[in-house]
Amino acid sequence: MDFLDKRIEDYCLAYSDRESSLLKEINEYTIKNVHQPRMLSGHLQGRFLSMISKIKKPNNILEIGTYTGYSALCMAEGLSKNGKLITIDKDTSLHKKVSEFFRRSKYKNQIVQKLGNAIDILPEIDDVFDLVFIDADKRNYQKYFEIVLPKVNPDGIILVDNVLWSGKVTDLRGNKDDRLTKVMDDFNKFISNLTDVNKMILPIRDGISIIIKNGQ
Repeated sequence: MDFLDKRIEDYCLAYSDRESSLLKEINEYTIKNVHQPRMLSGHLQGRFLSMISKIKKPNNILEIGTYTGYSALCMAEGLSKNGKLITIDKDTSLHKKVSEFFRRSKYKNQIVQKLGNAIDILPEIDDVFDLVFIDADKRNYQKYFEIVLPKVNPDGIILVDNVLWSGKVTDLRGNKDDRLTKVMDDFNKFISNLTDVNKMILPIRDGISIIIKNGQ
């Protein structure tokens, strides 16, 4: 669902930073070759992810849901000089192509791809993160969050995608048979009731939550 008037979005893009040539190629490849290309972060959200990362200057970034690598490369733009980005996805069909995209980027030595189920992989990761992006299977959002939060540094940022679910979360009665709408609404309520984080939802693309772990 497009929450912004197309003219406003186009204006925002016109006066925001451009995509790199590699990001533009990934965008075009995804649209032409990959199922459900709307899952791609895209130009506007990609610049948002990049901006958050550049503000935070993270040493370690975690991404749950690699897809075609666009969002990972956007966040990598803010990595510290010796920083690392770990990205997890279970889709074997895209792994080889995404690896190729990463190898062609200037962040090739800073990105670690992990292939498999994030629920199984996350407990094996010992790193502590400054920035996390959750954009995978929605039914496991709360599980991902609960596993990840202890691995986030104080004042670290967790970004969660698709929290407005095409606007359906605003009308549960009208979408009572849509289980994923209920899942996303439940997740948003879960986050809103937490006292050890600061949180807000932005209507960028399909909705993105910014969650900051309280400092200690």
